[in-house]
Amino acid sequence: MNEKRKNNDDVYRMLSESGYSDKAIEYFQARENIGVLEDAEQITDLIGPCGDTMKISLNIKDDRIDDAKIQVLGCPGAVASGCAVVKLAKGKSLEDASKIDMELLYKDIEKLPDKKIHCARLALKTLQKALEEYEQKSQQKALNGSGVSN
Repeated sequence: MNEKRKNNDDVYRMLSESGYSDKAIEYFQARENIGVLEDAEQITDLIGPCGDTMKISLNIKDDRIDDAKIQVLGCPGAVASGCAVVKLAKGKSLEDASKIDMELLYKDIEKLPDKKIHCARLALKTLQKALEEYEQKSQQKALNGSGVSN
C-alpha cells in the first residue's frame, strides 16, 4: 500500500470514528471547489465563532451562479461544509441559492459530529452574506446608472 493511500485510510478512519459521514469525509478529502475565482463578481469572507475562516468567490451570469469557489481555513467540518455549500449553489439562480438552508446542506453532507454543526452554519452564512452583498452592489449600480439626478 502506498503512503498516500495509507494516510487517506488513516484520516478516513479517524474522521469516521469522530462522527463524520462518508460523504462529509469525501468532501474533505477531495477538496473540490477549493480556491479563488479570478475576476469574481463577488468575494465575501466570514470568520466563525471558533476562528474558522471562509472566503467565497462567485461568478454570476444572468442572475445565476455560473461558478463558485471557497477558501477555508479550518477543521475538516469547515472544509466539508464549505465544499458542499459551493456544490449546492453552483448553477442555481440567486433566489434559489438564497434558499439553501441547514436541511438541504445536511441532506447533502449527511452527518457531521454534533460539535461541528457551527461549521455548516458558517458555510451557509458565508454564502448568504455573499448573496446579500452582491444584491446590494447590484441595486447601487442600478441606482447610479439610472440617470436620476437631484
